[in-house]
Amino acid sequence: MPTRTIARAALVGAGTLALLGPIAATSAVAAPDQGSAAALAAPYAVEPYETVNVRSGPATWYDKVGSVAAGQPRGAYCWKHGETIRDNGYVNDVWVQLVEGYVSAVYLKGDQYGGLPASATC
Repeated sequence: MPTRTIARAALVGAGTLALLGPIAATSAVAAPDQGSAAALAAPYAVEPYETVNVRSGPATWYDKVGSVAAGQPRGAYCWKHGETIRDNGYVNDVWVQLVEGYVSAVYLKGDQYGGLPASATC
């Protein structure tokens, strides 16, 4: 499994962040632009290769609660099976739980689990 390097951040005080250096994606935290302690506490980081909708649950019939721009890392907790998505030549029913909600792994860089370990089930 290839590893991705992202910036690790820590809360320094009064809402400010400090970069602590690179860390492997298998134990990464969210990028500093997340701006919240909850995002920084997420055990993994994922990155969409195109803009993706964030849903309140693991299917397109759940409410859209936001979106993540292409190339914008986000903190992630786990993955679960949900609605099967077919797009860009990929077919997958894996949805990754972000801090904000769920995104289809079809739109995330990495493997069929969006770069999360196969054992990181919700």
